[in-house]
Amino acid sequence: MNLPNKITVSRILLIPIFMVIMLAPFDWGELNFGKETIPVTHFVGALLFIIASTTDWIDGYYARKLNLVTDLGKFLDPLADKLLVSAALIILVQLDFAPAWIVILIISREFAVTGLRLVLAGTGEVVAANMLGKIKTWAQIIAVSALLLHNLPFELLSIPFGTIALWIAAFFTVYSGWDYFAKNKQVFLNSK
Repeated sequence: MNLPNKITVSRILLIPIFMVIMLAPFDWGELNFGKETIPVTHFVGALLFIIASTTDWIDGYYARKLNLVTDLGKFLDPLADKLLVSAALIILVQLDFAPAWIVILIISREFAVTGLRLVLAGTGEVVAANMLGKIKTWAQIIAVSALLLHNLPFELLSIPFGTIALWIAAFFTVYSGWDYFAKNKQVFLNSK
C-alpha cells in the first residue's frame, strides 16, 4: 500500500476515535470564549475531525506529486470522506445541532453515488471524484466543523455560519449527485 493510501486509511481509522470522544460521557470540562462555552470533548472532537479532514487534501497532494494515483486510492479516498462526514453528521443530529432531514438527504446521496460507483466498477470503470464532488466534500467539512465547534467564533457575532454552511453543503450535495448521475446515466442504464 502506497503512502497516499495509507494516509486515506488513517482517516478511516480516526473515525471511531472521533466518535468515542464526541459521544462517550467524558467530562473534561468546558472552554469559555467570551459568553460562549463549548465542552472540551466537543472541541477536541472538532479538532480531530478537522485533522482527519485535512488528510483528504494531503493524500491527494502526495498521490499526484509522487505519481501514486491508484484505482484503490480513487475508491478509498471518497469512501473515507463519506464515512467521516456521515459519522459527524449523525453525531450532530444526536447532539441536536443539525436537522435530521438534511443529514438523511446528504447521507442518501452518498449511498446513491457509492452504489453507482460500484455499478461502474463492475463495468471496469473507476470514476475519480470531479471538481463538483470536491466542492461538495469541502462544503460538508466546513459546515460540520462549524457545527462541531458550536458555531464559534461566529456565535460571538450572532452569525449562524454553521447553519448557513449546512444549507450550502446540502445544495452542493444534491447538485453534485444530480450531476454525477447525469454524466454516468448511460453506463448505469446499460449495466445488467
